[in-house]
Amino acid sequence: MHSIEKTKKTIIGQWMPEKEIPAQAPEALSQAILRLQRPLYIVEQNGKPAVVQSGKAVLGEKGNAEKNVLPLYAYAPPLLPEDLGDPRFKENLNLRYPYVVGAMANGITSVEMVEAAGRAGMIGFFGAAGLSPDAIAQAIDRLQKNLGDISFGFNLIHSPNDPDHEAATVNLYLRRGVRLVSASAYLGLTLPLVYFRVKGIHPDAHGNIVCPNKVVAKVSREEVAEKFFSPPPERILRQLLEKKMITSQEAELAAFVPMAESLTAEADSGGHTDNRPALALFPTLLSLRDRMTEKFGYSRPPCVGLGGGIATPESAAAAFAMGADFVLTGSVNQACIEAGTSETVRQMLAETRQADIIMAPAADMFEMGVKVQVLKRGTMFPMRAAKLYDIYNRYASYEDIPPEQRKMLEKDFLRCSFEKAWEETRAFFAQRDPRQNVRAEHDPKHKMALVFRSYLGQSSRWAVSGDPVRRFDYQIWCGPAMGAFNEWVKGSFLEKTENRMTVTVAMNLLMGAAVLIRVSRLRQQGIVFPPGVGKFRPLPLDEIRNLTEKNRNQGIPQK
Repeated sequence: MHSIEKTKKTIIGQWMPEKEIPAQAPEALSQAILRLQRPLYIVEQNGKPAVVQSGKAVLGEKGNAEKNVLPLYAYAPPLLPEDLGDPRFKENLNLRYPYVVGAMANGITSVEMVEAAGRAGMIGFFGAAGLSPDAIAQAIDRLQKNLGDISFGFNLIHSPNDPDHEAATVNLYLRRGVRLVSASAYLGLTLPLVYFRVKGIHPDAHGNIVCPNKVVAKVSREEVAEKFFSPPPERILRQLLEKKMITSQEAELAAFVPMAESLTAEADSGGHTDNRPALALFPTLLSLRDRMTEKFGYSRPPCVGLGGGIATPESAAAAFAMGADFVLTGSVNQACIEAGTSETVRQMLAETRQADIIMAPAADMFEMGVKVQVLKRGTMFPMRAAKLYDIYNRYASYEDIPPEQRKMLEKDFLRCSFEKAWEETRAFFAQRDPRQNVRAEHDPKHKMALVFRSYLGQSSRWAVSGDPVRRFDYQIWCGPAMGAFNEWVKGSFLEKTENRMTVTVAMNLLMGAAVLIRVSRLRQQGIVFPPGVGKFRPLPLDEIRNLTEKNRNQGIPQK
């Protein structure tokens, strides 16, 4: 049987017993690692390492003649999931855990998911992108009623092709008292976004600047991050002043605060992504944050978290080890039962491997060539979307497309004639943005683009509704994190989709990260773990709470 080993004989102090007797069995170490509320000592007993979690340790002192005093090899302090991350981030948003349930469009990050996260001491952002103002307003009503003072937020997505909708969403948020947004897919700062951030800024009784509206930006490019780390641009502030949307005092105070109070470094994620590697992106944005804080003399630097690829205890632990103030999850939440998507999609995601994803043209920025990361396994959407973009680039109008290809498009993609598809598209934009129809009447290429965008936009809704007729046209936003999660939970209760609940997944990731960080600290002190010891396997939520909450039974659940 393998045992605990020590690679070097360095003694870091002494251990004095209470009641507990040190144990040398690997099982004792496995159980001790999970008891996160208690310190963990590795002592020398009969010339071999042993584990114990009570008693008193004195670091740095030499031998003591007292009875039962043992040399101390290594020490790991208590580390609860709530101890991870940056205290300022948690305090600012009134959170217990540094965990963000990221906004997934079309209400996939549903009100149920946001409520579950909020009640657990985390924060969720409702997936407002792609929804009508009425649907967003209904979500606001429910969350404000059900959560009260519990923190929650809403998504605000950059809409270069529909700026009026972006402005209407901001006005709705301000009118209804939504004070926290997740700003996503921004290529640059817009007037509505700056308006949200600046409106209501005022000094308190002590002269401190108070910003009632908070922005958590999600970015993957340095030049965009720099804009969010900077104060609002003077150019846009002048426009807001000229339009009498803000006061001169609000414009003046805005020069002393960053656009975003917090920023998520978005690595290789589902949906809109630049496929950035987290190990390169996060340190870069952290360094940029420090430089911009010094440049503008902020009294409180923006917090920086990491999202994209957070799906296992190892990835969460790595994020916190790099200095992440919080972690953000997306793809793994979509497979949870509270997600606003179909059971078919949840099952498809549960079977996803890391190689089952691909980039495909985005509906909202189709003409610009922007892509989103989606699931390719079990759907033909990525190939069909790429075909549409290729056709759009090749031809000036739908009529220029060769007859054979037009027949294929109408039979397999549109499922109707182009003329009928255009009538449905025109009816949509008559309500959403009539200017698009006016332009299309004079620009046949734009008309073709609108119809193609209609297919791309509806494909995500077919997935959400689980339309069986459109099964092979589902657009499912997904990153490689989904495959990593599925591999980690294989053989555990979380392998089944019906057991995947948002808070259960979150707490397993956070507890697993805390466990692995403690293991890392012991390894740094020369402790060698037996095979299989030092890993974290998924646990039911009640067992996690039993092991992590203070003043509760500190026993190990029986398998």
